[in-house]
Amino acid sequence: MPFIQFLHKVKNDLEEGGRHFEPTIGGDENEPTKPCPKCEKQVADSQLWANHNTCNFCGHHFRMNARQRIKFITDADSFNELWGDMVSTDILGFPGYEKKLENAHTASDENDAVVCGTATVDGEKCALFVMEPNFMMGSMGTVVGEKITRLFEYATEHKLSVVGYTVSGGARMQEGILSLMQMAKTSGAVKRHSDAGLFYLTVLTDPTTGGVMASFAMEGDIILAEPGATAGFAGARVIEQTTRKKLPHGFQKSEFILEHGFADAISPRQTQKETVSYLLKMHKGGNSNE
Repeated sequence: MPFIQFLHKVKNDLEEGGRHFEPTIGGDENEPTKPCPKCEKQVADSQLWANHNTCNFCGHHFRMNARQRIKFITDADSFNELWGDMVSTDILGFPGYEKKLENAHTASDENDAVVCGTATVDGEKCALFVMEPNFMMGSMGTVVGEKITRLFEYATEHKLSVVGYTVSGGARMQEGILSLMQMAKTSGAVKRHSDAGLFYLTVLTDPTTGGVMASFAMEGDIILAEPGATAGFAGARVIEQTTRKKLPHGFQKSEFILEHGFADAISPRQTQKETVSYLLKMHKGGNSNE
């Protein structure tokens, strides 16, 4: 770890991690565009940024990297990163894993699939974790499990609410049983945080699946979901092949899980910061007697 990082003098832009891209709002006609996967129209990068990375034609929510989301949800210059120097290693000698880790770091400019820290949201201090979709689709290995566990322990010690943004393909297969153990490990830390009378808010983003969905993603006191996000344990195709039954329309989408009681509300990005802030204020101090 570089000496300057050890001293932790970086503050901010979002602790100078990850990739940053903020186009000029109202760019020219030659600026880059992205095709919307829902309505198939071309959306200018500046329009996406101005509209919280959602399509201004149909409202489709594009995926965001961790630093984009932190900048979107937190107050300016309030984010203080914790354990940013932790990196995954090929602890089991899994073929090709080291190369995959290198590629993931290049694609995301992150050390692993979750960014943790403290921040304020409209003045309300909280502990925050945001998963990174560009690092092996947010898969949970030992570093992800350790960082999230530490965050809940830190929040318990400092009596902070936790806000968690999940996006994951599940447990990281290259770390075998060690990745699966993170489900119990993180759940234990969430339980101790809850026993201390503190608040935990989860925001499910696209996609949240597998071992992450089966552990801390579904353990929030309140669970929000972004519109159209996929959230479930096994994939729909696997379930259809196993049960030999046709699944209902919209199965595992956020609107479906809301209807069936697995989420408390759908939270569009345009009003999401206000919603998170309101819930933090409402549950300030949890159920403690302070």
